[in-house]
Amino acid sequence: MSSYTPQTDLSLERSRLVGIILGGVSYGVYLLLTVQAVTALMQRPRRGQKIANNRCMLLCYTLITFALSTICFACSVKYTEVIWINLRDAPGGPVALIENSMHYRINFVAILCGYVAEWFMQALLLYRCFVLWDWARHVMIPMFVVYIGMIAAAIFVLVQAGTGSSFYTINATLAYLAILVANTVLYTILVAKRLLSIRSEMKTALAEYDSSIYDTIILMVVESAMAYTVFVIIFIVAFAVHSDTVSTLCFLSIYQVQGITQLFIIIRVARGRAVTHAWSTRNAPAAPTTLAFAGTTSEGTNATMPEQDSASESCSISAKSAEANV
Repeated sequence: MSSYTPQTDLSLERSRLVGIILGGVSYGVYLLLTVQAVTALMQRPRRGQKIANNRCMLLCYTLITFALSTICFACSVKYTEVIWINLRDAPGGPVALIENSMHYRINFVAILCGYVAEWFMQALLLYRCFVLWDWARHVMIPMFVVYIGMIAAAIFVLVQAGTGSSFYTINATLAYLAILVANTVLYTILVAKRLLSIRSEMKTALAEYDSSIYDTIILMVVESAMAYTVFVIIFIVAFAVHSDTVSTLCFLSIYQVQGITQLFIIIRVARGRAVTHAWSTRNAPAAPTTLAFAGTTSEGTNATMPEQDSASESCSISAKSAEANV
């Protein structure tokens, strides 16, 4: 009596199981932060101010990206069930199902939703950077080219995946991930450079100006970008050296990780702890103690000083730049 022995690769099988568990943990964090972000965005600002228009935009962004990430994770969970329950006796066993996951449409849907969610997240970075630089062409053009390149690489990966190719053999994935990192790093550098420039202008105009607010924002942007960038670099290295186990671990959490890093900033903005147009146009020697959305005013210092031409001019220069909700 012959017995069938399925293909075995315990490390790959463990990585899929551990990856989906870690993905569940990261999705839980993402869900919690999404609820906090939606709650903060729907609350009226303190002291009865009107809700700024960009809150509606951020609310739509938060709900759309969360819905896409949820579909992506739900498809991954369902396919994990298929691997060890529905098709556990399939030829090749669980290993074949993991390696040939693109043969099943549910995984194509997962990647598609994940990529579209990433496009929205990267688009938000572009918007922040463009507003901060006052829509300067020398900033917009290169960043937009990188963004289009990212979408083109993603479409190529999706076309390859649609033909049933093994995800681990689609080399265009490396190009896509590299462009993601390049876009995030470029955004971070440009935002930090612009904020440092504004801080210098404000300190020149107002000798006693407390510029610590800019340091806080720069640190927030760098920390957020660093967490995601390090995660993607690990994914790139693992994919490049064909470490399917590590690639699987990263793949099952990458979309939630990027969503989490974005939501940290959105929540701080919604709760009034990010730079605004309102306070940046004040002729005051110190920054406010709390921050708010552009177009709203939160609690802060009400101290004013006699009008000075130089201070007024400097504040005017940084007004539009500080409007970005970084």
